[in-house]
Amino acid sequence: MTQQKVILKVLTMTDERSKQKAIEAVADIYGVDSIAADLKEQKITVIGDMDTVKIAKRLKKMGKIDIISVGPAKEEKKEEKKEEKKEEKKEEKKDDKK
Repeated sequence: MTQQKVILKVLTMTDERSKQKAIEAVADIYGVDSIAADLKEQKITVIGDMDTVKIAKRLKKMGKIDIISVGPAKEEKKEEKKEEKKEEKKEEKKDDKK
């Protein structure tokens, strides 16, 4: 298997305690390299050589989840950088208009 990046929205992740439980649930899965959780957007990002279905099953025990994206880890980083640059350009244009 290759490195995958999985982004899930955990709708029950509303406070620090539930965030920590989500991270611990995913951390036990074999092949997980890194975990990032965003409490504000209720998203958890998992990168590694792991089974995506296992991640979904573990987090489903906490409550309702939405799978946002699954794909190769390296390619998505490039796409995100492009999107960030586009957003920055849009913001600059808005600032220039003011």
